[in-house]
Amino acid sequence: MTELDTFTPGEAYQAESTSALVEWANGARAANGIAQSLAQTPFVPQSMQGKPALVTAAILAGFELGLQPISALRSIDVIQGTPAMRAHAIRGLVQSRGHEVWVEEATTTRAKVSGRRKGSDRVQTSTWTLDRAKGLNLTGKDNWRKQPQAMLVARATSELCRMIASDVLLGLPYSAEEIQDGADDESVAEKPKRTIKRKPAERPEPVEPELDEPPLPEPEDPPAVENDAG
Repeated sequence: MTELDTFTPGEAYQAESTSALVEWANGARAANGIAQSLAQTPFVPQSMQGKPALVTAAILAGFELGLQPISALRSIDVIQGTPAMRAHAIRGLVQSRGHEVWVEEATTTRAKVSGRRKGSDRVQTSTWTLDRAKGLNLTGKDNWRKQPQAMLVARATSELCRMIASDVLLGLPYSAEEIQDGADDESVAEKPKRTIKRKPAERPEPVEPELDEPPLPEPEDPPAVENDAG
């Protein structure tokens, strides 16, 4: 029996996985070398400047999405501790894979973005209105007050891209605009804070102190005096 006869498919898969992991580790070391050089430059987002480990992670994440290092650093940022891409970068990435995305309507109160997956005739649409944003308590935020139209388009774009090309966005599904709004857990933003009312502590009733000494005996009546006078 030869070694080939004893080599099982499971072993082949394990060997292939190990080889891919080693290749990834080598790529990570190369990315870290690039990050050390770029960490202090303006090509790196402000949230990553001076942090080569974060720069390395962004380069690797971008590589998995098909982005070159500089493109990855200009497209990926860290928002509230979470890596994310801007909505326009998400649209560009999806379009680069052959999918169609277009803006049908964009005003300060309504945005409508449509798209179609490559090879499909089905058109899907995402519509965001100011009322929808108000329902999620977003309109009071600074970016929504200053740029309502841009924010509506960004939210509709991100939502539409997930509809037609979620496989392209694997790993970075939410846009930076959504992360800023807390969209990765919008249910948290909608839940009101609970106020716990504590029951006041019951005061113990005063206890009269016990006497250490026995009570004094009550005085006896004085003895009767006999009268000798006859």
